[in-house]
This record gives sequence, structure tokens and C-alpha cells, in this order.
Amino acid sequence: MSPSSQVFGAGVTEMFERQPTLTGQLLRLRPLVAADHDGLYRVAADPLIWAQHPDPSRAHPPGFKVFFDKALESGGALAVIDQTEQKIIGTSRYHRVTSDDVMIGYTFLARAYWGGRYNGEMKRLMIDHAFRFVPTVTFRVGENNLRSRRAVEKLGAVYEGLEPQPEWGQFHALYRLSRTVWQQRSGTAQSQA
Repeated sequence: MSPSSQVFGAGVTEMFERQPTLTGQLLRLRPLVAADHDGLYRVAADPLIWAQHPDPSRAHPPGFKVFFDKALESGGALAVIDQTEQKIIGTSRYHRVTSDDVMIGYTFLARAYWGGRYNGEMKRLMIDHAFRFVPTVTFRVGENNLRSRRAVEKLGAVYEGLEPQPEWGQFHALYRLSRTVWQQRSGTAQSQA
């Protein structure tokens, strides 16, 4: 293992690149910027994206504005770009970076990109990047968002329990993925997620 792929411990929170540009065969993930608002809202305006989500207000301009502004403020939000169409199809975010762990969440994709290679590639790119810095990736998913919970489980993440306090009127399930499990599964995780 090269030194650059294992930079754990003190200083990780300063070293972790929260808004990298990550490129795969299907997608390019790049820092989310203010100019992405309208394109991302066109995706988010589909109410079926939020059907199992604890905050369905994101399908409407006021709720989306809150989500988008917080994404920009987070310093960890990424725009998901379809390489063929060269258009924004969703977003995801790195947050809660510690010396041992980074959380991936606030993710959504246009429904045309669900259930296949696109989500798998997006997660693979983000997870591979995270594991260059930390030994564990955490996912936080609305308790009733069964579709997203299944997708995280397919990655090899292990259910840790529910957060003690609800947010948006719903508890969130926490999942943890270790670098070791990811390395063991990464060949199959890419095609199954």
C-alpha cells in the first residue's frame, strides 16, 4: 500500500479534500457551485425522488433553496455530471470528517439514473477517495428510506443502529463501511450498487 493511500490519524480533517473532482466512465463529480442551482433543481423537482425521504419539501423551491444553500455552505458538496450528456444529474456530499471517519450523504440522482451503474460508480468514486484518508466511511439514511438503505447495504456497509434524535420527523439509520470490507467487495460493489 502506498503512503498516499493510507493517510490516517492527526491532521486528516485538514488534509481531506472535501470537494475533489472525481472522474469515472459514466460520471464526473466536481465541486457544487452556485451556478448549478437551476440545473440541480430541475432534477430535485421530481417529487418521486423524495417519496421515501424524510424531507420531501426539497421538491419545491423553498425547500430546495434551503438544501442547496446548506450544500454550498458545507464545503463538501459535489455535483454529479453525466459524462455523455454533460448535464447535472444529482449531488452528494462529504461531511462530518474526523481522523477515523467521513460521512457520505445528502445524495440524490435523477430517477433515470437509479438502480444501476450510475449510483454504483458515484459511490465507488467517493468511497475510493475517502479511503485514501480514513479507515471508515459512514452513511446516514432516513429510517424509512428503504431504497437508499438497500443501496448502502449492497456496498457492504453494516447497519450500526438509529441515531438517538429524529430530524425532519424521522430517525436516521447509520451504516459503517470499513476499508477492509470495501477492498474485499470492491470488485462486486461496482456492479451491484
